[in-house]
Amino acid sequence: MSLIRRVDEARKAYRGKDPSAAAAAHSLERIAAAAQEEHGGVRDQYLGDMVYGGLDGIVTTFAVVSGVAGADLGAHIVLILGLANLFADGFSMATGAFLSTKSEKEYYTREYQREAWEVDHFPDGERAELLEVYQGRGYSSDEAQSLVKIQSKERDRWVKAMMVDELGMLPDERRPLWSGLATLISFIVAGSLPLVVYLVGLVVPVPAGVAFPVSLMLSGVALFGLGAAKVLVTRLNPFRSGLEMLVVGGLAAGVAYAVGALLKGIGTG
Repeated sequence: MSLIRRVDEARKAYRGKDPSAAAAAHSLERIAAAAQEEHGGVRDQYLGDMVYGGLDGIVTTFAVVSGVAGADLGAHIVLILGLANLFADGFSMATGAFLSTKSEKEYYTREYQREAWEVDHFPDGERAELLEVYQGRGYSSDEAQSLVKIQSKERDRWVKAMMVDELGMLPDERRPLWSGLATLISFIVAGSLPLVVYLVGLVVPVPAGVAFPVSLMLSGVALFGLGAAKVLVTRLNPFRSGLEMLVVGGLAAGVAYAVGALLKGIGTG
């Protein structure tokens, strides 16, 4: 049993106020088994990149489709603007994910090196800082001193304790390149759904007035599905999460459609 599954069972037991299920989730055997398994923390972080990248892809692309449809500019304009947005915005988001992850890792490394240097050169000062942190959390003076003594026995453990307890920083195990690629691929794949019917129209004639409703339906299903998929990261209610994303995406599309309709004369003039 993985750690994530055991925690999910504990949450379910708590919501249902089920003492027996809660006791089972906290049994020594399950805790030990979960501690021995790989819980997929890095995988979940990449999954977050994919889910949020896909959601942004659908929302932004369908907003473009809605705006063009509102202005009644034709399928060829939908494809030009939609594809331009899909690849340009997808590349922009991927670059942002890459640089953000890279910057976070560089910042963590720089702070880790600083803390390591301070532990080596000012050990008494670092112990005093850690002591203040623990006392600030409500530990007694004796308890805090015991914790400091334990943490400072081994240098690497001591530095990590300073990073977590003093600075509140945890290492980001994602690779910047993979984070950017996960965002880019999910953005393009999910963001292409609103354009599928228009791409099909290049090969097979699509009746007038059919393309936009089909695009609307595909986008709605994808928005709800990806919104529900957020629970793999957030661990919240899938139906509520899917409905929230459907509403948010629908509002964005509605605004874009209204703007397109208001500016319809400009596009045809």
